[in-house]
Amino acid sequence: MKHYFLIPILLVTLLLSCSKEDSAEANQELTGVTANQQPTGTSSNHLLSDAVFSSMVVELVYVEGFKPTQTAINNFVNFLEERTYKPNGITVVTRSIVSPGMSSYTTQDIIDLENANRTKYNTEDQIAVWAFFADGQSANNTANGVVLGTAYRNTSFVIYEETLHSYSDSAFEANRDVLETTVITHEFGHILGLTNLGAAMQTNHEDTEHPKHCNDEDCLMYWSAETGSGMENLIGVSTAPQLDSQCIADLQANGGK
Repeated sequence: MKHYFLIPILLVTLLLSCSKEDSAEANQELTGVTANQQPTGTSSNHLLSDAVFSSMVVELVYVEGFKPTQTAINNFVNFLEERTYKPNGITVVTRSIVSPGMSSYTTQDIIDLENANRTKYNTEDQIAVWAFFADGQSANNTANGVVLGTAYRNTSFVIYEETLHSYSDSAFEANRDVLETTVITHEFGHILGLTNLGAAMQTNHEDTEHPKHCNDEDCLMYWSAETGSGMENLIGVSTAPQLDSQCIADLQANGGK
């Protein structure tokens, strides 16, 4: 009888061993520096749900003199709490760096700055986000429009704060709290997988002329929210645009609220 029981026991032991090894390997792929250097949208589910990460830390770094307003930071946290499941909390850690001395930034410049200054990376149960507020403009600006922000990795985005200042310096321009909130949450919407960027669409609402953006002009994820083209729509308003029902449905289907 002992011999008959030995084979199942050995099989169970082997299966458990393989399961632990697979789990450890999968967990290793989700933590550390490389895990935070993936394409935009690929961490959609991990950011939205608590299946792997029960908390989130946002490392908000700004060039001296270009910190976003506290209202905008609070609105950003509220946005995260409304759309993601992080029962162990969302923390924002802010700090300044001296100016790199650049008037404009390419995406590679931004990546190099992140690589040199980022300190927060995914751990076993906490997902980490990098947010950089630059003192120069985007090198992708053209005569026809400017770039206000860019989501360029799975947990990384940049806000061109100097450019935002130029659009919110007077009473006849957009309120800075509203403008910052709009651009910050729009870029994070891309990191969450919107639109058709990691969070599968439940209905077809991608703007064919502006891919990875919603086709609803009133939605936060409409393309003009990250450019200077939509500034006139923010003049005189006291709140930032919200996600429309289609974008919310996409997030909910991928583990969010």
